[in-house]
Amino acid sequence: MRVAIAQLSTSVDKAANLEKAIEYIAKAKGMGADFVVIPEFYMALATTKSGVLPAEVAEPLDGHFISALKEAARANEIYVVCGMYESKIDDEQRAYNTTVMINRSGELVQSYRKTHLYDAFSYKESDTIIPGENPYKVVETEFGKIGLMVCYELRFPEIARQFALQEADILIVPAGWMAGPMKEDHWQTLIRARAIENTMFICGANLVGVEFTGRSMIVDPMGVVIASGGEEEGLIVTDIDLERIQRVRQKLPSVRDRKPAFYK
Repeated sequence: MRVAIAQLSTSVDKAANLEKAIEYIAKAKGMGADFVVIPEFYMALATTKSGVLPAEVAEPLDGHFISALKEAARANEIYVVCGMYESKIDDEQRAYNTTVMINRSGELVQSYRKTHLYDAFSYKESDTIIPGENPYKVVETEFGKIGLMVCYELRFPEIARQFALQEADILIVPAGWMAGPMKEDHWQTLIRARAIENTMFICGANLVGVEFTGRSMIVDPMGVVIASGGEEEGLIVTDIDLERIQRVRQKLPSVRDRKPAFYK
């Protein structure tokens, strides 16, 4: 299985962002990728510094942005994961921070609304984002079971563990990880920790730009960084050896050896 992380910058221009996403989807396919992962809320830059509110740029799941990504996935026969702002009919002030997964046939197979919002480090995502209430469920693919979680949720080991208990093979984590003291170190450490404690691959796809740290990475079930990026835009492509998962779990059966009776 070959995975490509499109480590990109985003802007307030949705049309330009979409055009670039489609370009990178085609580039990923040209490099033989089966999956291409685009970061959190890539659809538009709607942060406190941008002057744009998520609700102003949000769309429904059948809107133009996702429809165009579905067509690009179908045309290139590649899985696409991408972050967007999803509108809510009865809320004009806020939107969902949603990540979608589209299969090779251009079908929407998962839409995950971020549940744990980034109300930390003097930021308050909950002012403009509606918290999701969706369950944590794996997506069954021909490559194995895949889970989705978003950015700040890396700091909550309970979420990744929910996917591990469903025998997830890969956890995809789109992010807009904000820059700041210790933040880049936290990003790298948490991705490796979630991979090690759950013996699964983790694909962390992060934005770049003035506000974000970059350093997207793919980590194997033993915590080995097998691919990573710096601070610039680009595709980070690597092959994932799915048999590695079972080899690691035979040596390190930590999920199997849990004792839930002691954790209540």
